[in-house]
Amino acid sequence: MPYITGASNFKNGNISLVRWTPVPQVITRRGDLLLTCKGTIGEIAHNNFGEAHIARQIMAIRNIYSLNVDFLALCIEYSMTKIKQAAKGLIPGISREDILNLVIPIPPTKEQENICNKLKVTFSAIEHIEKSLN
Repeated sequence: MPYITGASNFKNGNISLVRWTPVPQVITRRGDLLLTCKGTIGEIAHNNFGEAHIARQIMAIRNIYSLNVDFLALCIEYSMTKIKQAAKGLIPGISREDILNLVIPIPPTKEQENICNKLKVTFSAIEHIEKSLN
């Protein structure tokens, strides 16, 4: 089974599967939102590949409410600055409670999709402008 060890597996919102384990313990499933929660915190990626073992540095957020996963990721990313400021200690970390205590407004499904689409267009335009300035 694939083994996701930490932030080094996260590449631009995707997961790079490079290690394997014969004895998985904590398993992520297709559709989960994966979040680095120890050390390099705040990297987010969608599990679009299926089951994999995740190390302690990774948190799997299961979408039990059928939210738009992109919308959920955007809400968590929006809160990440505040979450990172609260992450204390020698090895910064995000706790389960940090995520569970987030207040996320839940508009209707169609509105979640519209918000995601508009933000994708906006982020793409910003990226294009930034590239033209360099």
